Amino acid sequence: MLRTDKTTFALFFGTRGFFPASLIAQAREDLPRILREWGHDVMMLDADVTRYGAVESPREGQVFANFLEANRGKFGGVILCLPNFGDETGAVAALHDAGVPILIQAYPDELDKMAPELRRDAFCGKFSVMDVFYQYGLKFSAIKPHVVNPLCDAFRANIDHFDRVCRVVNGLRGMVVGAIGARTTAFKTVRIDEVALQRKGITMETLDLSSVFSRIERLDPTSVAYTAKSDRLAAYTCWDGVPAEAFGKIVRLGVVLDQIIEEFQMDAIALRCWIELQELLGVSACVLLGEMNDRGVPAACEVDVGNAVMMTALHLASAGPATCLDWNNNYGDDEDKCILFHCGPVPRSLMVDDGHISDHAILANSVGPGCGYGCHIGRIAPSDFTFGSMLTDEGRLRFYLGHGTFTPDPIPPEFFGCAGVAQIANLQDVLLHVGHNGYRHHVSATRGHLAAPVREALEHYLGFEVSLPQGK
Repeated sequence: MLRTDKTTFALFFGTRGFFPASLIAQAREDLPRILREWGHDVMMLDADVTRYGAVESPREGQVFANFLEANRGKFGGVILCLPNFGDETGAVAALHDAGVPILIQAYPDELDKMAPELRRDAFCGKFSVMDVFYQYGLKFSAIKPHVVNPLCDAFRANIDHFDRVCRVVNGLRGMVVGAIGARTTAFKTVRIDEVALQRKGITMETLDLSSVFSRIERLDPTSVAYTAKSDRLAAYTCWDGVPAEAFGKIVRLGVVLDQIIEEFQMDAIALRCWIELQELLGVSACVLLGEMNDRGVPAACEVDVGNAVMMTALHLASAGPATCLDWNNNYGDDEDKCILFHCGPVPRSLMVDDGHISDHAILANSVGPGCGYGCHIGRIAPSDFTFGSMLTDEGRLRFYLGHGTFTPDPIPPEFFGCAGVAQIANLQDVLLHVGHNGYRHHVSATRGHLAAPVREALEHYLGFEVSLPQGK
């Protein structure tokens, strides 16, 4: 299922006793109300658990830490709210073991309310909290402007950014990615270091294609799972001209892949999609991968585990599907445009229409015609997009990120597969960066310009290396 749920936030309110209680009371009313209006669930201490339901000492900080521990797994981020200067030692005691991203938000002072009984001084207090968090090695997010009222549009943009950060961080921590089938011998471009992934909290489970074929042979075509998958695929796209036998084999493969994903609790997969599927089963898996992506299971081609991880990050950030494409063709003489393509695994929701299923026109040259039905043919719909890729290098996980736009520019009608014209600023620099740094011929993409929250999640919270070849 698409992971579209917005983050549940635990709300922390910092205070110092010589500031008026009314400032805390107003914040405890404003913040949960506005977050719920924006679709977020919230959790916070009852007002009578500590003084005003806020934290102003290490002792009260421990009370809040106990509250977080009792609710572990129910929240994906913490918003540290400073209605006034706050107490940095209490905040550290409360959040040192939070285990999720922390956003520090401070209220602004108003120029007509600067008397001692009205002023906040959170502008200054925010620096104190950030300073002590830095000293303790506690990761946090701080977003411009430095101080912001929760009721203004700027704060809504802050929360949108932070929500995406939280989803990526929590989704990648402990993720399981399936490598289904061995890497195709010729594709050394998608080599991956399984141990490097594991040491960063990403488990890679591998299965041989022989077990997939064995499961397909044993599958009961009268089962509920087969019928449900058949109905789902039949309604997903146009199958005109596809032999019934090929459709049935694609359904069987889809059921088996779903069973494997469920059995091993996989968050994403990378499939060996040629040429054994075409030689032994007589179909291609492209449409199945696209449909998985539309359901929120990132699925990459050609056992490209690195891009399966990248697709997962992009999916979590966008709350929409991602796809895996080839850096494939120049677009005439335009140095900032190229054609991004794959033979058919693009999710339907990223296409201009439902598309249609065809034989694999390229592999037909080697396995013969009629042995590769399953390619989902169409065009990628115009939209802004975020792109990126990932590799392992001497134990490190390295990513790059950038922004582009899929344009309505035409592609020759005889062009095979699913493709889009991508306009990318400084494209030639991006391509040099990809080539010089050993990245794949694949690139992952999702709708929206989301490089900033994805970068913060990957680099700041998860400790990965991220480059921006287009510049900041």
